[in-house]
Amino acid sequence: MTDLMRPERRPNSPLFSSGPCAKRPGWSPEALNNAFLGRSHRAAEGKERLKAVIEEHREILGIPADYKIGIVPGSDTGAVEMALWSMMGARPSTILAWESFGSGWATDVVKQLKLDDAEVVTAGYGEIPDLNTVDWKRDVVFTWNGTTSGVRVPNGDWIADDREGLAICDATSAVFAMELPWEKLDVVTWSWQKVLGGEAAHGMLVLSPRAVERLENYTPAWPLPKVFRMTKGGKLNEGIFRGETINTPSMLAVEDVLDALKWVKSIGGLKGTVERANANTKVISDFVAASDWLDFLAEDEMIRSTTSVCLKITDNWFTDLSDEDQAKAAKSLVSILAKEGAALDIGAYRDAPAGLRIWAGSTVETDDLAALMPWLDWGYAELKKTFK
Repeated sequence: MTDLMRPERRPNSPLFSSGPCAKRPGWSPEALNNAFLGRSHRAAEGKERLKAVIEEHREILGIPADYKIGIVPGSDTGAVEMALWSMMGARPSTILAWESFGSGWATDVVKQLKLDDAEVVTAGYGEIPDLNTVDWKRDVVFTWNGTTSGVRVPNGDWIADDREGLAICDATSAVFAMELPWEKLDVVTWSWQKVLGGEAAHGMLVLSPRAVERLENYTPAWPLPKVFRMTKGGKLNEGIFRGETINTPSMLAVEDVLDALKWVKSIGGLKGTVERANANTKVISDFVAASDWLDFLAEDEMIRSTTSVCLKITDNWFTDLSDEDQAKAAKSLVSILAKEGAALDIGAYRDAPAGLRIWAGSTVETDDLAALMPWLDWGYAELKKTFK
């Protein structure tokens, strides 16, 4: 490996960040030329565009007609926290955490809301808890796809059809790339800047009829900030789910996500985006299968993400380093690839084991990932020659 030649071909786009993610192929600022700017988002046309975002999501993702869909502030984080602060505490809860975002929701429930009847079930990076032991008499909070660990739940079979608690699912990095069993989920959240490659700060919140019932029949013991309030006079504030947002949205971001959704439909809708993510992941899988220094952080293929692909370095040269030097070496590898224009922003998440994290979602071109793979070998060979 130490005598590898520098690859001749670079990816056309070196953008493999896990969030914000690459824009859709062919995107340019001209896509925003017709943005509804300088006007109130509450004007008729502004509300029409916001409602269009909601209905396009419903159509493409196959969200049931009786589920509510809203655009909320604060990206995916804001959407999850709206649900937690508005609904938790009505019954005992379980928070499943196998990466940093799940751990963050556990912190919300246990340390901020201070719920005594909350249990936290954890697993290490690259692993997942035993889902078959989950008690569905409780509310259950979980991430469908762990962006920082490259681990996803394999399916929805473990979610009880006759559950008494709510299934509260952080689905960012999963929605538009993986099939979600909507009838198994009561609260689902995501953001535009992940699989759609949209702009940040806006979250999507989906509520099942059971979740709406919870909101209308349960009042938390703590005060709710304005941006978390989804009811008025004990009834759901329906306006939020018709595009009447709680706070002022960016109409530039709205135009951008409408453009992304149009592109999704042009490639075959959800089927097309799932197929692209699967094809992208296969490029990485084939490379890893032939590699003598790199492996998936998630060793079990059934729980391996097809968007945020997390890789660990298994070569003895690397594993013999101290933890501190492993972190430095991994950062050096990322820097080598960035300086060559081969890949940007592919370092492992700061709390995850040292390694690489490559976005394989549908806005990434498969040919670009194929072009990147030889650079990984070359970059690692350079790292071993130069790291001190």
